[in-house]
Amino acid sequence: MGKKSLPDEELRLPIKLDSTSNGEYEPQPLTERLQWVNRTALQRADETSRRLGMSRRAFLRSSCGAATVLLTLNEVTACGGRYALPEEAQTEPEAASALEGREFLFDVQTHHVSIDRPWWQTSRPTLANFLLTTPQAKCGRSNQLECFDRDIFLKEVFLDSDTQVAVLSALWGTDDIAGIHIDEAALTRERVARMEGSPRLRIHGTVLPKDETHEQIRDRMHALVDRWKIDAFKLFPIWSSDGKGYRLDDPATGLFTIREGLRTGVKIFAVHKGLPLAGIPNAYTGCADVGPAAKAAPEATFLIYHSGYEPSLREGPYNPRAEKGVDALIRSLEENGIGKRGNVYAELGGVWRETMKDPEQAAHVLGKLLKHLGEDRILWGTDAIWYGSPQDQIQAFRAFEITPEFQERYGYPALTRRIKRKILGLNGARVYGLDPDEVQTAHRNDAVTREREEYKNDPQPSFQTYGPRTKRELLGLVRDRGSGDI
Repeated sequence: MGKKSLPDEELRLPIKLDSTSNGEYEPQPLTERLQWVNRTALQRADETSRRLGMSRRAFLRSSCGAATVLLTLNEVTACGGRYALPEEAQTEPEAASALEGREFLFDVQTHHVSIDRPWWQTSRPTLANFLLTTPQAKCGRSNQLECFDRDIFLKEVFLDSDTQVAVLSALWGTDDIAGIHIDEAALTRERVARMEGSPRLRIHGTVLPKDETHEQIRDRMHALVDRWKIDAFKLFPIWSSDGKGYRLDDPATGLFTIREGLRTGVKIFAVHKGLPLAGIPNAYTGCADVGPAAKAAPEATFLIYHSGYEPSLREGPYNPRAEKGVDALIRSLEENGIGKRGNVYAELGGVWRETMKDPEQAAHVLGKLLKHLGEDRILWGTDAIWYGSPQDQIQAFRAFEITPEFQERYGYPALTRRIKRKILGLNGARVYGLDPDEVQTAHRNDAVTREREEYKNDPQPSFQTYGPRTKRELLGLVRDRGSGDI
């Protein structure tokens, strides 16, 4: 896991408050408020680092650097959510301790691509059309797609963040254009395992219910389980070759696939919901079919990736008539009797990354999920490495709180440390059958931990953002790729 130094002038703020998307939705314009936060935080970092006799690089990679950004954001937050840090956290590491932690941290949604085969050399739209529009594509490698490969993934996730265990989730597309195949994901899992660690990486296998016959689906699912030992199936109701998608509760597509998957013995289905593809009308980004599918297949466990969140829709108090967003997920579950002990989990990949820069909206999203799904049914995911290292998301979540005002007004639970520990890892561990104590014991002196400790002597975090940052970049991506999911 190599590291690459950046010149001081290229350093970025450690908490990324920008307009980047993961390529699945139109980047939201950076508001004047957030532009002010970024300018002011950088100015304060310059001033504080000089006053403390530190280089700007050293200050920004410290917990005080991250605290500076979050405290600046607090100044323009009206109500609902805030980052619980004292002012002295900008200069005193002990005061910034809320950004650090030793909790079990399990990221259930991460990604990388393979460069071992030329999957991008085709006239069909591929994931490469998106990746090559991003800042990370200029990382200096001869093949720009190497900027998103296995080595970069391992550095960003396991060295530049506190993540202990991760799921390498599958990508959209038929085998000829897929950015990663199951054998390549398994190779990454094997490479991590060779580093003497207890299992740090789990993998998914993609199933395409509308692009294959029932017999092909059955054969694919059994091969994924029997040969590749996947931990869950990944479903993209939003994507199919004809651009129309499918419903989870359709007996011929979604529900058939779920029931066939259950026959293999793997009961976990990670399902993309929300983050609609820019410029592509698709009814299947919504969550109306989640409740019916969960009711029809009670023995299955559904992990709803992105929780139905749509960036163009600002989340507020729960609307039981909503047809979009997080509210639509809650509504679908309630209408089908799926409660806090049900078989549906809400996952935060992309959701927290978008809302953490808007604490009021973040308070509503987390508050609603806690109130309606419960503290045991929310999973931590970051969509790394599409957004770069997930460390800023981790730090911000550790310090975030739902204000007493919102708790009283909307009946939201307090976001306590106990609940945060559940969301950051314990819930995921339960779903995937991990014992957090056993895993952490095995990690104490494994090769990943040793390399992480050595890396801390001279860390080189890029604070890089990997997604399209403007509407122009996103529209260029959409024109190139047609439809897809990343």
